[in-house]
Order: sequence, then C-alpha cells, then structure tokens
Amino acid sequence: MNDRLPPLTALRAFEAAARHMSFAQAAAELNVTPAALSFQIKSLEDHLGVPVFRRLNRAVELTPEGQALRGGVQDGFDLITSAWRSARRQAQSNVLTVTAGPAFTAKVLAPKLFEFAQDHPDVDLRFSASLRLLDFARDDVDVAIRYGYGRDGGLYSRVLIDEWIAPMMSPALAAQHDTPESLFRAPLLFEDSIDFLNPKADWTTWFNANGLTAPPLKGAHFSQADHAVDAAINGGGVVLMRSTLAANALIDGLLVAPFDIALSTEAHFRFVCPKGHETKPQVAAFSDWLDQKIDMIKARLPKKTVVPVTEI
Repeated sequence: MNDRLPPLTALRAFEAAARHMSFAQAAAELNVTPAALSFQIKSLEDHLGVPVFRRLNRAVELTPEGQALRGGVQDGFDLITSAWRSARRQAQSNVLTVTAGPAFTAKVLAPKLFEFAQDHPDVDLRFSASLRLLDFARDDVDVAIRYGYGRDGGLYSRVLIDEWIAPMMSPALAAQHDTPESLFRAPLLFEDSIDFLNPKADWTTWFNANGLTAPPLKGAHFSQADHAVDAAINGGGVVLMRSTLAANALIDGLLVAPFDIALSTEAHFRFVCPKGHETKPQVAAFSDWLDQKIDMIKARLPKKTVVPVTEI
C-alpha cells in the first residue's frame, strides 16, 4: 500500500468541503472557484483510489472512506493553525493580548490603562472583554483574568486579591438605611453573575451572617456586575457587590459600604497564562503593573469583619 500523502491543497479542499458539506461554501471560504475545488477533491480521490464524497442532487455526503479521513484531517489542520499562531506570536514580541470579564475590564482595568500605556510605550496592549473560556494558543491570548475556584490545570495561575462582598449604596441612600434590618425596606439589586458560587454569597447569606432571617427578597437582577454597580451609583438600590469591582466607586465616594459584616468566598480573581510565559517581558510587566494597582486598591478600601460563607 502506498502511504504517500496527497497534495496539501487537496487535503485543504477536502477539509473545508467536509466541514461545510458544500462544495460551493468551501470554495468561497478558500477563495477559489467551485470548479477548482472539485478538481482538488477529484485529485485526492484519484490518489486514494476511492471516492470520498457522494455527489447527490444539490448536496454531497461523505463516503465511509471520507468519514474515516475527515477527523484526522481536521485535527491536523487545527494543529498546523495552532503552531502557526504560536510562531506568529513569538515574532510579535511587543504584543500583549489580555482577556478579562466585562466587569473587571470596565471597573478595574479600563480606568487605569492609560498609566500602563504611558509606562510601557513599547507594549502593544490589546483587550478582549469576555467571560468565554479561551484557549491560549487558538485564540491568540497571552493573559486571562478569571473569577472562580481556580481549576487551572496545566497553567500558571495565581490569586490576584482577597476580596469581600458587602452591601453598597449611594451616600444618599445610606442616609436612609443605617441598620442591616432597614435593608428589608430598601430597593435591593441582585448581581447574578456569581450565582454559581457554592455555598451561596447572596443577600440571604449576608442577612444570616448578621443574625437576621430575611423575608422573601425582590429587586432588579443584573447579569453583569458592572451594570449593577452603575445602578447603585445612580441611586437605583443597594447592591451586594464584590469589593474589587466596586473599589474605584468606594474610593471616590460614589458608593459607601456602611455595614461592618462582609462575606468572603473561596472564589477569587486569578491571573492565568501558559506555564513559563509569566516570565516573558511583556507579561511580567503587565503582571507587576496589575499588582501595583491592586495593592493601591486594597490599601484604600474600608476594613470589614469578614465572615467566610462556609461558616454561615
């Protein structure tokens, strides 16, 4: 049996056609004519000795041989693409791409990014605000800031900050609610992006930590934490919020956290990157800068009596 591979262009044509199950769509993706793509597929079939597609009326389907070929060819091109992107990123040593959730980007990173740009004019900093779990090689990402329990197997990962969770409101609203019990009558805001936490760090848990049994609670719900912070700043209600995301508003006096009891959880914001990349100059520079900003935040936040949710 001859194991000599067919031309790469023929394999590429087959991979695109098998993915789309359409010669026309595959040709459009590869920027060739349908006739040229059909020629490449026929070349591959001649090389293999059997058809890989059944040509139907207005459709195609894979033969058993085509099915056998499809998975390996797609995996092979995925590996080639990943290797190409990795090599390209090595060549772009001044580019640093960071992904973080929309709330962390808006409330922690964005207000201070001009300082990093001023201090590191040689670094081309790019941001992707997303909660989607990204693949460092496939998605051209250098650093991820992620929130959760830290199951970052095979990666460099460290906790950025130990934070607390407490009720926050505008100063005007705080003047009307000076005890935890008074919040039963306050307009409450719910930040749903941490609903995955177990045990819960929610309003019921906070009231329990204060020795109170909450009645049925209602209020506006927000899927994004930064939107909930903005609503609280504008007097829309009292939000139970992570100190990291509300830090600038607390420091600037736009929000206050008047009650002593705060919650803590085993979930944290983490700095994540591929192992060994933490020492790359641009990654290390961003890591050091971020630590400086977080140290400034911690020094200026109000002190709380922190109760772990596991003890409530």
